[in-house]
Amino acid sequence: MKKLKFLILLVLSTALLAGCHGSKEKPLFEMPKQLDESKNIEISFWAKNDTNKAQVNIYNKAIEDFQKLYPNIKVNIRLYTDYGRIYNDVITNIATETTPNVCITYPDHIATYLTGEGTVVPLDLLFDDENYGLGGSRVKYDSPKKEELVDEFLNECKIGEHYYAIPYMRSTEALYINKDFVEKLGYTVPDVLSWDFIFEVSEAAMKKDDKGKFLINGQKVMIPFIYKSTDNMMISMLKQLNAGYSTSNGKIEIFNDTTKELLYTISSHANTRAFSTFKISSYPANFLNAGQCIFAIDSTAGATWMGSKAPLLDISEDQLVEFETVVRPIPQYDIANPRMISQGPSICVFNKADSQEVLASWLFAQYLLTNEVQIAYSETEGYVPVTKKAQNSAEYQDYLNREGEDNKTYYNIKLQAAKLLLNNTSNTFVTPVFNGSASLRDAAGQMIENVTKSTRRKETVDEAYMSKLYDEIKALYHLDQIVASDEESTDLGPLPAGSKALIITLIVIWILIGAAFLFSLKKKKC
Repeated sequence: MKKLKFLILLVLSTALLAGCHGSKEKPLFEMPKQLDESKNIEISFWAKNDTNKAQVNIYNKAIEDFQKLYPNIKVNIRLYTDYGRIYNDVITNIATETTPNVCITYPDHIATYLTGEGTVVPLDLLFDDENYGLGGSRVKYDSPKKEELVDEFLNECKIGEHYYAIPYMRSTEALYINKDFVEKLGYTVPDVLSWDFIFEVSEAAMKKDDKGKFLINGQKVMIPFIYKSTDNMMISMLKQLNAGYSTSNGKIEIFNDTTKELLYTISSHANTRAFSTFKISSYPANFLNAGQCIFAIDSTAGATWMGSKAPLLDISEDQLVEFETVVRPIPQYDIANPRMISQGPSICVFNKADSQEVLASWLFAQYLLTNEVQIAYSETEGYVPVTKKAQNSAEYQDYLNREGEDNKTYYNIKLQAAKLLLNNTSNTFVTPVFNGSASLRDAAGQMIENVTKSTRRKETVDEAYMSKLYDEIKALYHLDQIVASDEESTDLGPLPAGSKALIITLIVIWILIGAAFLFSLKKKKC
């Protein structure tokens, strides 16, 4: 029996070694007892800006001020002009274990980052750490407490059971309207517009004179309704109609009859050229400011480009047309219960072998939630701070109350866009986050783009077209390969060799145990 026990232990030990051999899984982050301020630490920070120098200056000042508080931590910033490029670079660098330490990103993207084992640090323990957590006693700056973050914005950063990010800035979409044109067509701008109203006014604006110029503006160009983000357009329409998009566990529901009917409606207005998209025509703001658009839907963060007195203009002054701009929520199917998407960047922290490096990264990420950074950044565009602490501060309230004092810091359209989100935070929503949700988002917009292009090319958009479109979109974005986490058909691929060896070894051990048991019974009988 002693020899048998020894044999079992030997086989089990061998199996465990086989299962672990060659493993490169990154260890889970463990919170250090304290930050080692005698150790020089260098961290990288990847951020995005729209070539807005004011934003770049805010990042640089934040780094400078943070490094004064923590002289042993050096922050190297790398700026991108597109969130998609940040996403692609992170995905590429996961394989080589050269991800940044801190990254401005979106939860959809983080869900994909999480496919790498231990890549992104879950922040739950960091949030609550009494020393270095949110509002922690050893934090050297005025850090907001967890309850001082806006609940809706913080909840957007939860993937599954854990928080994998903190919100940085938030925006929603807004409808920017040429009020003069609406009234010229005999309509009055309501507080909340319906989709029917938008399309009716847009079609009314398509009338031309005998010289081929539009009656509404006297020009040869008029696109009454332009939507910047067609993925948000489709997502918002489906949400307002309580139609399927996806479940939280990754079940794709977008290919339904409601989606098809929406595409038919969009096609009918693309046919008259009353509707177009950013990808097809260009920035809505450019057409709006040139008097060639009536309804332009873009982010509230894009408010500084909207209107004839906008501080940021992409057209020459000779193209600019004077008009009164008004800001409203995006069109609704139920104007009594408005629904609008919440969007905006969040911040995640990547796991590293050195826990001191991770803690330093978290302290810098958390610094971006201070009032100094939150308020300064929100004043550059139509973003709103993500903390109640900043929103309720005397400085921010003073900023909101000075609407229209100038056409720069206090540009009225920018402040109206910010107030739109502040007044509708409870009406915002986000889409489910899972590995593949970013692809689904792209697919939602691509269906609108394809239908609009096909209609403009005089292709027939009918049931056969829709069936083919659904199949092409599923294949293009690999949506037919996404399997919901609760479905039993999920194929995880072949087991690693080490796992196979462990399973076989366990079977052998149980056989040996059974044999030993039978042997002992037989011996007793003898």
